Amino acid sequence: MSPNVLRRLLLALQFLTRIPVTGRLADWVGYSPQLLRESAPYFPLVGALVGVLAAAAMGALWWLLPAVPAAAWVAAVVALACGLLLTGALHEDGLADTFDGLGGSPKRERALEIMKDSRIGSYGALALGVALLAQCALLATLLQTDVALALVALVWAHTVSRCAPLWMLHRHHHVGDLAGAKSKPLADGLTGRGLLGALVLAALLVAPGLWWVSGADLLAGLLGALLGALWMGRWLLRRLGGYTGDGLGAMQQAATLGLLLGVALQWPGAAG
Repeated sequence: MSPNVLRRLLLALQFLTRIPVTGRLADWVGYSPQLLRESAPYFPLVGALVGVLAAAAMGALWWLLPAVPAAAWVAAVVALACGLLLTGALHEDGLADTFDGLGGSPKRERALEIMKDSRIGSYGALALGVALLAQCALLATLLQTDVALALVALVWAHTVSRCAPLWMLHRHHHVGDLAGAKSKPLADGLTGRGLLGALVLAALLVAPGLWWVSGADLLAGLLGALLGALWMGRWLLRRLGGYTGDGLGAMQQAATLGLLLGVALQWPGAAG
């Protein structure tokens, strides 16, 4: 791995997670808005790392608590908690703010103003609660159906969902006030080459999962992720005319839920 690639990967890790990149390592990586934009194609790899760690935690709990009636639910909660701790709830915060804004006012400017408010409202709390509960239920159901399927689906969800915001970055523009926005350096957009690189990397990362589960599971999950991301993206475009950093997080969450739901519906035991 070349030094430039490693720098961009570590910057993506620093941007998307709470995994420390500090001291001399941070000095070596450096920072600039352009460098951060160039790190965006590595977002799926960071997602895969988070997914593997969350899946490892879920698998360990499932193995340690085989006789506990609620073992699947406990393992699913631990997997979600692991992901939240690793990312600092970055995307979940965006989901809550997006629903607060779009649910709180039909007017574009007022919706953007609400989204910048750090306080969570009723729409955001409900959306966040439903999203986390749905993810937990889907993971628990998949665990009870096929452990390998659940573990692979979780890694896929974290990997593929990081591509959803990149599509929006490539095709559309940022709206609202950029002051203080974490997504500000990305607002200049993503090149087609960068988007293609992210998609190719995501494909390489999800391919090993086919050793344990079928291609039909992958296709169902990808379709679900695509539909979830498109639904959220169209909502943002219709209401705001573009995206915000919070909206990008909401797209990631919609893609995550869509992938898990797609896999669950494709698997007869889980769907039944």
